[in-house]
Amino acid sequence: MDKKERLVLEDLVNAGTSEMEKFQNEVIRPVIKMQHTLLIVSFQNYLQKRKVDFSSLVDKKKRSKVSSVFKTDNNYKNLTLGFIIGQFSTEEFTFYSANSSEINRRILQIVTQRIKDSIVEIQ
Repeated sequence: MDKKERLVLEDLVNAGTSEMEKFQNEVIRPVIKMQHTLLIVSFQNYLQKRKVDFSSLVDKKKRSKVSSVFKTDNNYKNLTLGFIIGQFSTEEFTFYSANSSEINRRILQIVTQRIKDSIVEIQ
């Protein structure tokens, strides 16, 4: 089993940064980056299970399909959130619990964009 080290992303937090932005940049983004491969494999598995011929779609349609999955499939959204939230420390989870709807929105927005930006990795 590989030991996962969370990356530290530099230069994302400034003096005027809100608590939510700070959490997003110090916790959410590094976790999503760490879980990148899992997120890609999970999305490939999703497409395969639903018999979506992703490779035959043009780029614009692929991006649209990614958005559509994250807008409409609550089970897949919750699975994706679990990949990220499961990496939180107890302290991070406490902050998450108090702000879950906003944090979930941010996580899904970042993951959706990340998958769109990584479309070439999806077979």
